[in-house]
Amino acid sequence: MPKVISKKVGDALLGVAANRQVCPTFLEITFGNRYKGLKRLLLSGIGVEAAGLIPLLLDGPILMRDLSESRILIVDDVRTNVDVLVSALRNDYKLNVALNGESALRSVEKNPPDLVLLDIMMPDLDGYEVCRRLRASAVTREIPVMFLSALEEVKDKAYGFEVGGNDYLVKPFEVLEVKARVRSLLKAKAYSDAVKEKLASELRIAREIQLGILPADISAATRGTGVEVHAFLEPAREVGGDLFEVLRASDGRLVVVIGDVSGKGIPAALFMAVTMTLIRTLGTQFQKPEEILQRVNDALAVQNPRNMFVTIFCGVYEPASGLLSYASAGHPSPMLVRDGRCKILPCEPGMVAGAFSGLEASSYSLELAAGDLLLFYTDGVTEAFNAAGEAFGENRLFEELCRQPVQNAAQSVAGVLEAVRRHAGEYPQSDDIAMLGLRRLS
Repeated sequence: MPKVISKKVGDALLGVAANRQVCPTFLEITFGNRYKGLKRLLLSGIGVEAAGLIPLLLDGPILMRDLSESRILIVDDVRTNVDVLVSALRNDYKLNVALNGESALRSVEKNPPDLVLLDIMMPDLDGYEVCRRLRASAVTREIPVMFLSALEEVKDKAYGFEVGGNDYLVKPFEVLEVKARVRSLLKAKAYSDAVKEKLASELRIAREIQLGILPADISAATRGTGVEVHAFLEPAREVGGDLFEVLRASDGRLVVVIGDVSGKGIPAALFMAVTMTLIRTLGTQFQKPEEILQRVNDALAVQNPRNMFVTIFCGVYEPASGLLSYASAGHPSPMLVRDGRCKILPCEPGMVAGAFSGLEASSYSLELAAGDLLLFYTDGVTEAFNAAGEAFGENRLFEELCRQPVQNAAQSVAGVLEAVRRHAGEYPQSDDIAMLGLRRLS
């Protein structure tokens, strides 16, 4: 059965994780005298950014797994030492044993433990190097390590912490002390895992809520306008700052907006939600795109203590005439595909929105012909990198759009997305990606 950590213990852990001042005596009594190693464990396991969010998630209890479910890897080339540790711990935890460094790394790869008890002086691969390799891998860097060694000089202990150890105990050791320290580290690991899971759950819900803010049925807004619109958005993290909107005004005008909030993650997502609300409120009240941008900018700038900003491209389409008026607040201009050729819409980007009041944006216009396609996008498309550090770039975007046969808006967006992913390969997405394709049908 999972255990619920007490508020007292939770507050102490939070203090370490957030690097607050916590009574050292209390930490020593509660978690063992290697609370500096515990701090490293929490900050590596939860992450500094997540640690700052932990207080927001403490309204309910943090459920920890039962410590008896924890797995410990004992690494020592002396069988007698292994036998002592196995005898002391086998009734409380699941155990694996390795008699040298190489077999320890293979064991970790096959069945990652919750704690490694690591000897230092071993043939071929010593404990320092084993710990260094564990910390070098994204898969294993969060596993806590406690050194058990006959090396007792301060420089040896300091080097153990330098390569990533969480605790250090000198041989010969007292079994009771080993058990106490093992329990302390496993308790911290269990709490770290529980907090990460709760954070992940909260962020999954936040992602659903954020994606729910985006327009659910674009076709309802474009019906009867003679254009089709398809949009795609994928945050780089669970939540992000890219946005798009398609609105139908009472006089039949179509307002199309795409934007990109500065930064990533939760701050960008919150600012995105505020921006979306303002666009929906103001987007149909004003006829000119530059007026919409000016009003949104001024509303954002009034209360913006973090000095965040958002780039926005706004287009207003007149279905009767096919005329598109547009303006930009620091956002890249869309690509126009016409008769198999591609070009960037001429537009001065202007100042970003939200940073200062009194935004000045110039307005431009273009008459769309039947078959014309506009691709609105955020810089997550052109700045998608591959393992070699090469950005996808405008040239590749040009080439992809020009080589595409006559397609509908959805196919064009999907084709660009496929090209971006093909370019990036296995390299992780570094920025939010948003695209919106608008094609005039008649």
